[in-house]
Amino acid sequence: MTDLNTLKYTEEHEWIAVDGDIATVGITDFAADKLGDVVFVELPDAGSTVAAGAVCGEIESTKSVGELYAPLSGEVVEINDAAVDDPSLVNSDAFGEGWLIKIRIESGAAEGLLDRAAYLELTGGAE
Repeated sequence: MTDLNTLKYTEEHEWIAVDGDIATVGITDFAADKLGDVVFVELPDAGSTVAAGAVCGEIESTKSVGELYAPLSGEVVEINDAAVDDPSLVNSDAFGEGWLIKIRIESGAAEGLLDRAAYLELTGGAE
């Protein structure tokens, strides 16, 4: 599991782990719990470009269909095929094996995102 204190977050309940110019993106346990059992994940193609705030995928659960928003602009360099093949990873390991996409970003791009304390305040203390 990723160190939750080092992550950035969005108000759309996505987490971002930045390592150099690569940002790994997933949804939080809070979002996964609200969705229910995830049964389908649609992600953008590797090599495609995403824009911050724009819809870049879809997550379908037994309860509803949710949109995945790009937290940052950049090029999708990798998608998590394991999560596409087994969407339940999003529920069982949201901060680990359930990651969704990796985006090549520009330096400093993640500065406007929420830190863990701000995200916990947003969700009333839930991850």
